[in-house]
Amino acid sequence: MMIQSFSELKVDTKGQKLIDISKKISKKRILSKSKIKFEIESVFKKLALKNALRYFDKKFHEELISEFKTELEKYGRIYMYRFKPSYKIYARSINEYPFKSKQAASIMLMIQNNLDEKVAQHPHELITYGGNGSVFQNWAQYLISMKYLSEMSDEQTLVMYSGHPLGLFPSHKNAPRVVVTNGMVIPNYSEKNHLEKFNALGVSQYGQMTAGSYMYIGPQGIVHGTTITVLNAFRKIGKKPNGRIFVTSGLGGMSGAQPKAGNISGCITICAEVNLKAIETRYSQNWVDEIIADSKKLILRVKEAQKNKEIISIAFHGNIVEVWESLYENKILVDIGSDQTSLHNPWSGGYYPIGLSFEEANQLISENPKEFKNKVKSTLKRHVEIINKHVERGTYFFDYGNAFLLEASKAKADIIKKDGSFKYPSYVQDIMGPMCFDYGFGPFRWVCSSGKQEDLDKTDQIACEVLESLVKKASSDKKQQMLDNIQWIKAAKQNKLVVGSKARILYADSNGRIEIAKAFNNAISKGEIGPIILGRDHHDVSGTDSPYRETSNIYDGSQFTADMAIQNVIGDSFRGATWVSIHNGGGVGWGEVINGGFGMLIDGTIESAKNLESMLFWDVNNGIARRNWARNPGAIDEIKRAMKKNSDLKVTLPNLVEDKLLEKIIT
Repeated sequence: MMIQSFSELKVDTKGQKLIDISKKISKKRILSKSKIKFEIESVFKKLALKNALRYFDKKFHEELISEFKTELEKYGRIYMYRFKPSYKIYARSINEYPFKSKQAASIMLMIQNNLDEKVAQHPHELITYGGNGSVFQNWAQYLISMKYLSEMSDEQTLVMYSGHPLGLFPSHKNAPRVVVTNGMVIPNYSEKNHLEKFNALGVSQYGQMTAGSYMYIGPQGIVHGTTITVLNAFRKIGKKPNGRIFVTSGLGGMSGAQPKAGNISGCITICAEVNLKAIETRYSQNWVDEIIADSKKLILRVKEAQKNKEIISIAFHGNIVEVWESLYENKILVDIGSDQTSLHNPWSGGYYPIGLSFEEANQLISENPKEFKNKVKSTLKRHVEIINKHVERGTYFFDYGNAFLLEASKAKADIIKKDGSFKYPSYVQDIMGPMCFDYGFGPFRWVCSSGKQEDLDKTDQIACEVLESLVKKASSDKKQQMLDNIQWIKAAKQNKLVVGSKARILYADSNGRIEIAKAFNNAISKGEIGPIILGRDHHDVSGTDSPYRETSNIYDGSQFTADMAIQNVIGDSFRGATWVSIHNGGGVGWGEVINGGFGMLIDGTIESAKNLESMLFWDVNNGIARRNWARNPGAIDEIKRAMKKNSDLKVTLPNLVEDKLLEKIIT
């Protein structure tokens, strides 16, 4: 359906009222006032309502105020459900949007993809993924933003403050069309309880990563990242995946990527999940092969799979701790293990305690959040205890960047070594950082704005041809990653990874991203495909400062700084990005990470060719240069190669100090 226009925001007396919309929200989604203790204060309520009503003419305030008060008290936030559009939200073809700027139309496309019911985790709450990763705070913000985008020219920039459209400002053609900030709270006020308060007031939000920057492409990105991680994890321990076991958990907030990735990697995957609905969703999508709810049956099935060296994924309906304990009791070796529950959000359903059903746990969140918190901490201790036993038997365990190590340490679990560091590495420390990020490999993604399958097929072909050409000249330390991604792109269509927009992702280095994008631009100019929207996950080389994930293999002390992410966004903004974003928060939680992102529309023009080369070169090499300065060997080699290729690039290289000299002077 073509959208003709986005009309002026007004009170829709025929629209969806709170009573109607509440039926559509999953009963298993608990947003209780008990989570927000401060909301009982009348001063707080008044300010939240005052903030919400400023979107509307005074003549509508009396009608709206009681409705908004009910939402605040019932959900802890004001969603303005009355203004949720009646039309279906999904990524249309770019030409179906009303626009004066095609760049603005590409952003409308991506916003609607983020809120597509097939893509988003909680679309009615404007949450895309991760349990609380928001595109907007309320439906009025959505309508106003879409109206601005439909009207703006290439001489204007839309400014977005944590979901709030501040307004259209005069700029120029080469400026970003949209600049997004999410959750940029003063550091002293950036604790988890502050998030709930500011969100309830309507003044800030948790944009996660690609949710708040309009660049989410559904679970495909997480599947690819998990696949690359699993493949490299088996290489690290010197084992082939066939007949080997990968144990993990969580099929909801992280998109259920693990079983699909396990199948692509070629191992036996066991993934625990307490929410039966999430399991059934992944099973219906063919992302998981079997469902088992009994631990004894699980053991028998795993033994059978091992004997036959099957490639199979099993969803276990129950708690992950039960899985680990059962496997240990039955002397089954787990080759690699991790956790992918949403532990950045531990007290609101990101992680569930053992001993309670899903329904019982949700009730406890609502009625006694303090007790729920205690049970989560107790379960984390037990979780770590059994993992430690498996590791003693030979399991390779790593944190998947979901704050498992961090929250386990806060729960006083046995997860800390004598020197104060974690017992187990982040997967970035051991795998993605030294094997991928240091060499510039990261999640390059594109969206076919036409919405046509044939365009996606053509781009798959183009990307594969480019990579096959580049791998012939690749250095030995980069060749394996290129070969993995060639294999990925060849099998992408048959693996049925597309959900929502016609999008694709693969890991590529700076040169790979530029050459693929240039080839796309050439194909667009010849009329072979329509315009392409380029982007990336923030889980990348350069856009994210996160000491427990993306920058966990930085050891010079700068892993706790955020200069790289800020520089990345600023640099992208004047090198041709269509939109840029910066967020407080990401996969490891509010206050724990700064994420920077971008989107770029390429249209086959000479200007697109210049912009993509300039911006993509910077977007990757900014991170490599920083990793080089941190003395990462792979990054030092890679930035030297980059300087040889581009004479205008001059990067400060580190001088390495011999350890014996340090030991001589400092005991």
